[in-house]
Amino acid sequence: MSEQFDFIAIGDMVTDAFVNLDSVVIQDQDRGPDMMCMAYGDKIPFNWHKIIPGVGNSANASVSATRLGLKTAYVVNVGDDEYGREQIAALKENGIDTQFVKVHEGEKSNYHYVLLHKADRTILVKHTEFDYSLPEIGTPKWIYLSSMAENTLPHHMEIADYLEANPDVKLAFQPGTFQMKLGLEKLGRIYKNSELFFCNVEEAKRILYAFLPELEERVEVTEKESGRKEAVKILLEEMEKQGPTIPVITDGPDGAYVRDTDGSTYWCPMYPDPKPPIDRTGAGDSFSSTFTAIYAETGDVKEALLIGPLNSMNVVQYVGAQEGLQTRDQIQVHLDNAPDFYKVEQV
Repeated sequence: MSEQFDFIAIGDMVTDAFVNLDSVVIQDQDRGPDMMCMAYGDKIPFNWHKIIPGVGNSANASVSATRLGLKTAYVVNVGDDEYGREQIAALKENGIDTQFVKVHEGEKSNYHYVLLHKADRTILVKHTEFDYSLPEIGTPKWIYLSSMAENTLPHHMEIADYLEANPDVKLAFQPGTFQMKLGLEKLGRIYKNSELFFCNVEEAKRILYAFLPELEERVEVTEKESGRKEAVKILLEEMEKQGPTIPVITDGPDGAYVRDTDGSTYWCPMYPDPKPPIDRTGAGDSFSSTFTAIYAETGDVKEALLIGPLNSMNVVQYVGAQEGLQTRDQIQVHLDNAPDFYKVEQV
C-alpha cells in the first residue's frame, strides 16, 4: 500500500431509514429521559420517510474530512447484499477511498431505523457481528475510530497494537454505545493512545463513574455549588488522566469544552441556528470530525473548537448526518458572519 492518507476512519457503516413520527406523544419525565409513546397494537400514521445509505459515526466523519480537504479512506465491513452495495456507492460518490472496504459473503449489512419526532430521534440499532480485522493501511496521519459491534474487543486490541507500533499515527476516538459499554478497563489501551477524545457530558459521566464511582459526588457537588463549567472541567481533567492527550466534551446547546496539553480549559458556545433544526442526527459526528480535521491542519485546539460547531449548526438543517456537511470555504462564510458573542473563552 503506497498511498499516504491524511485521515482513515474505522467503524461500522449503516443505512438509516428515517420515519417521521410527529403524530406520536412525547411524555415528559420528572426523572430520566422523556418517553416516546404510542398505543400498542395501533396503526400509527407517519408524515414521510427517507432512506440514506453509507452513514454511521465513522462514515459521517469520513465524509466530513473529505469535504474539508483531507485525503480520506475508510476501513469498514459490509454484507454482500444490496444495502452493502448502496453503502459502497455512497462512499465513492463522496470521494472516499474504498480500498479497505471488506465485503463479507453471506452476511447482512447494517440497517437502522430512525424514528424522528420534530428534530430529535430515537434509533433502533442492530450491528452485524462481522469478522473484524485491520488491513494494511500504511501510516496515515490520523485514524478516526468510532462505533462498532459488541464482538470487537479483539479488533480494538489489534488497533492498539498498530498504534503502539506506529507512534507517529495519531488517533481521534469518538466512542459509540458498545465501546462505552466496554469501559475504561477493557479499552484502556485505546484511551491511552488517543490524541483526541470526544464525548458529551452525559457520556463522560457514564464512562468515568463506572470506573471511578467516587467521582460522581464530587462532580455533582461542584456543579451545584460552582456551576456547570467547573463540573465539566473536572470531567475533562479526569478523562485526561485515563490517557487521551486532548479530551473534548460537548454539552449540547450549552457549547463545547476542550482541555489543552498545558492544562488550560477552553469553552465555545453553540453557533446560533439560522432556523429551527430539522434533524439533530450526526451533529456530534460533524463537530468531532471537523475539530479533528482543523486540528490536523493547524495544531490549534482553540481554532478547532471555534470551527467545529459551524458544521454541526449546518448539519441539523437537513435530514440525515451528511447532506449539511460543508467545505472549508463554506464554513469560513459563517465564521466571517459570526455574532460578536461567538468566540472561544478560557474557563
